[in-house]
Amino acid sequence: MDFKNLMAISGQSGLFKYISQGRNGIIVESLTDKKRILVASSVKVSSLSDIAIFSDKEDIPLKKVLKSISEKENNGPAIDHKLSNDELKKYFETVLPNYDRERVYVSDMKKVISWYNTLQKQNLLDFTETEETKPEDNMEETKNINSGEPIKTDFNETAKKSVTKREPVNFKANSKKETVTRIGNKKT
Repeated sequence: MDFKNLMAISGQSGLFKYISQGRNGIIVESLTDKKRILVASSVKVSSLSDIAIFSDKEDIPLKKVLKSISEKENNGPAIDHKLSNDELKKYFETVLPNYDRERVYVSDMKKVISWYNTLQKQNLLDFTETEETKPEDNMEETKNINSGEPIKTDFNETAKKSVTKREPVNFKANSKKETVTRIGNKKT
């Protein structure tokens, strides 16, 4: 399953799968008990694909951290997230040696390990990268009727031309901001 459809919701324990858009928020389904709830638009919801862990050099996407845990555990379950703080820190150091020790707290480690165990139990850990198709892959070779020489047709370009795009009236090119939820606290 794509990590974009998996959500962590502020004030709710566990992980949720996006189902659909509601009138006043989104409808999600709990991964553990399969109950569906409406999450109001005022509640903070973070997609797992947007979550990152602070490290010494750069922020590490949650997917890479979960992949590291999976490799360490040979795709099996991780340790219990309810172990002592020292045991959790030692475990996290083996999984992610360069995490920022000042900004990533034990509570953050517990969340990550708990999320990993939930996803592993539900068999939702998929670390295969989706490869972008190259333009050459979308080309079909045909022969020119008059000269007999090959002609390449790009079906992506044909499809792009046939689709009409609507843009908002007050659209600004630089108005979109990427939001990334980071686990840990900002340095003060």
